[in-house]
Amino acid sequence: MTYNPLSQKHSQNIIFLEVFVEMQKEFGIAIKKLREETGLSQEKFALSICMDRTYYASVEAGKRNISLQNICKIAKGFDLSVSALFTVAESYSK
Repeated sequence: MTYNPLSQKHSQNIIFLEVFVEMQKEFGIAIKKLREETGLSQEKFALSICMDRTYYASVEAGKRNISLQNICKIAKGFDLSVSALFTVAESYSK
């Protein structure tokens, strides 16, 4: 068998993508828990932060590679800084 550096690179990319997808899911679970603690529906929370409800729902479901701009909107909606939002998200994933 011959060494193929491309196959090793491909394996590393797959592992990175799996980790990234898991992070998206964990972030979604965390913001869903935070939203539920506020007692707001997805629709009311999304409207309060000027975001489409279906887009917000897909973020909660971990299906979106969300932009920094939208992360900022979500953090503001919870009256948190972005760093505090990630700290809370990280604590929920443990």
